[in-house]
Amino acid sequence: MSAVATLTRPVRVGKIPHAGLLLVLVGIIVFASVRTDSFLNTNNLLNVARQVSVVAVIAAGLTLLMVAGGMDFSMGGNVAVTTAVAAQMLSHGYATWLTLVTAIGLSIAVGLVNGAVVTFTNVAPFVATLATATLLDGVALLVINGMSISIDEHLSGLGSGTTFGLPNLVFVAAAVLAVVAFVMRYTSFGRDAFAIGGNEDVARLSGITVSRDKLVLYGLAGALSGLAGIMLLSRLAASSPGTGGLQLQLTAVAAVVIGGTSLAGGKGTIGGTILGVLLLGVVANVLNLLQISSYYQQISVGAVLLIAAIANLLQSSRKR
Repeated sequence: MSAVATLTRPVRVGKIPHAGLLLVLVGIIVFASVRTDSFLNTNNLLNVARQVSVVAVIAAGLTLLMVAGGMDFSMGGNVAVTTAVAAQMLSHGYATWLTLVTAIGLSIAVGLVNGAVVTFTNVAPFVATLATATLLDGVALLVINGMSISIDEHLSGLGSGTTFGLPNLVFVAAAVLAVVAFVMRYTSFGRDAFAIGGNEDVARLSGITVSRDKLVLYGLAGALSGLAGIMLLSRLAASSPGTGGLQLQLTAVAAVVIGGTSLAGGKGTIGGTILGVLLLGVVANVLNLLQISSYYQQISVGAVLLIAAIANLLQSSRKR
């Protein structure tokens, strides 16, 4: 009898993971569908999918890093440098494989430098990576000399190609998200990241190699920044001033925080991050379709990030 009652009992919305975020996303989709016929257009939905794929890859790496109590504000700057270097190499006739290896290798090196500074100097991650972000934005401008560098048809198969009707960029992002989700949930490295974010000193005393793991986490964040840069370059077919940078970084941070990842570390899920990425992508698209000034997009991202950060803090306070 009790089993039957359990099966027939209605599911409480509060018990559905990220129910509030999911309801907001559905509400915005319904609103957009009513206000404009263009939103549910196939081309528009595919365009949204391509746009959010780049943010999703950055957000995946950021989620794992923030779970461990870290932060990397230079991932957007890393994207900018990656696109600039790759665009210059492709435009000068270098082989595609060599370009990809060089660009992603450079992005990994940047991540490892960030990790070394944070791990061995005890400089706050926010300060260290924000300084790196400023430096990388300047380097990106120097590489392209402040001009737009076209790559013509190079990487077009990735940026504009489709498989089974879906953009290839979506498959890349889905693969990255799936791998990071698996690592976080089913591997000792993922469990160690949660432990480090919960209490780094206790994690070290329990035998976790905190310094090594932090270096790996920042290196992984750098690698995913490089991948996101290649994806963005393939979609835009050019590297220009303003490609990547702080705006892209803040969007990724907002998506991760909206998705429930704790700013203090020790808590986060890829499922929440995916919903956060989709929410911000849909909001940006709706603003464009309704011909609302792009300035409001920046305002909305900042406002949502602030609200999410406050909610995150209040939730942590209630648990304590």
